[in-house]
Amino acid sequence: QVQLVESGGGLVQAGGSLRLSCTASERTFSRNFMGWFRQAPGKEREFVAAIRWAFGFTYYADSVKGRFTISRDYAKNTVNLQMNSLKPEDTAVYYCAATLNMDYGEPHRYELWGQGTQVTVSS
Repeated sequence: QVQLVESGGGLVQAGGSLRLSCTASERTFSRNFMGWFRQAPGKEREFVAAIRWAFGFTYYADSVKGRFTISRDYAKNTVNLQMNSLKPEDTAVYYCAATLNMDYGEPHRYELWGQGTQVTVSS
């Protein structure tokens, strides 16, 4: 069973930066997209960013465009999320996910999920 393990969450002041990483336990598992989602208390899980694993194409939610950058490292079998200019509204549990589907923005289309990592942005 492939596992996704996130790291890098924490507490940061508004305007600060954090870098999240997600490593898959098996290098050869098939995926079309790796994505990051987040869920704040009382809210639905929402799309943050995704990367087409084979080609490196990236996609972002409007709310994070220009502030967050998703990238992948083949050698480390890792997908990263660099978060800059963080705002209090970015506070949430961030989840890494993988899918064979092409609907990269829909959480219910992802088959594999990490356990999540808390990001808290103080004002």
